[in-house]
Amino acid sequence: MCLNYRTQLSLLLLICISFVGLSCRSAPITQRKQMLLLPESQEVTLGLQSYNEILGEEQPSTNQHYIDMVNRVGQRIAQVAGRPDYQWEFRVIASDQQNAFCLPGGKVAVYEGILPICANEAGLAVVMSHEIGHALARHGGERMSQGMVTNALGNAVKYMTQGQEQYNQKLIVGAYGAASKYGVILPFSRKHESEADHIGLILMAKAGYDPDVAPIFWERFAASKNGENPPEFLSTHPADARRAMDLRTLLPEALTIYEQTPVKYGMGDPLTISPMVSQTADRKLN
Repeated sequence: MCLNYRTQLSLLLLICISFVGLSCRSAPITQRKQMLLLPESQEVTLGLQSYNEILGEEQPSTNQHYIDMVNRVGQRIAQVAGRPDYQWEFRVIASDQQNAFCLPGGKVAVYEGILPICANEAGLAVVMSHEIGHALARHGGERMSQGMVTNALGNAVKYMTQGQEQYNQKLIVGAYGAASKYGVILPFSRKHESEADHIGLILMAKAGYDPDVAPIFWERFAASKNGENPPEFLSTHPADARRAMDLRTLLPEALTIYEQTPVKYGMGDPLTISPMVSQTADRKLN
């Protein structure tokens, strides 16, 4: 059976509508409409599995100063996150990676390598509230849902081009793949990062940390990379300069919330960096 072009487009449209209609919600803080095809309980189960696998492969930190600070900042953010049902847990990983993550259900880990850039509790709050923002907005579940739709549409394109010449079929399928990668998947990931920045900025303000620190942190983070970044068009993350600028436009909202916060920590305690981590950071900066 060979379907005409109009019928093919109609089928694609019906597939899109059927997926989008399955589950819609709004992200916290930004109120952006989302499509989620998996129940949150399943996301939490998958997150816990990943968390246990990562902890089984990584070396835990033995630096009590780091551990205490990550737990202190994490608990303060968790108290204003609006998810008392999460089983919050905070770990420090002994690695020079400049990274952190929060998996569904509130499982948070911070790598020692990012601590020199944080400099103090407020800088750490920027990192942790950003990662917690991803979990609160269920970005992982949204990306999985998007992948399900992308795969379904890709299969539909393959099916509907079966009757065409092999060369034309490869051309159309290949063009669809490029369009889905650069037109949907990467920009959508950048949207998630920017949204987590926004959510995180509000969370750290509610937790009592000075939101003015956020854009400064990202400028400091950009300087630590020595310009080793792909072009923003081909990156899943917005450029650090862009996100610092975007955060500055959001500061009035965050500062209003910060001023209303009953307990303020400002920048909090400074981070005392261990010699090993400090030397690693210096190598990255030079």
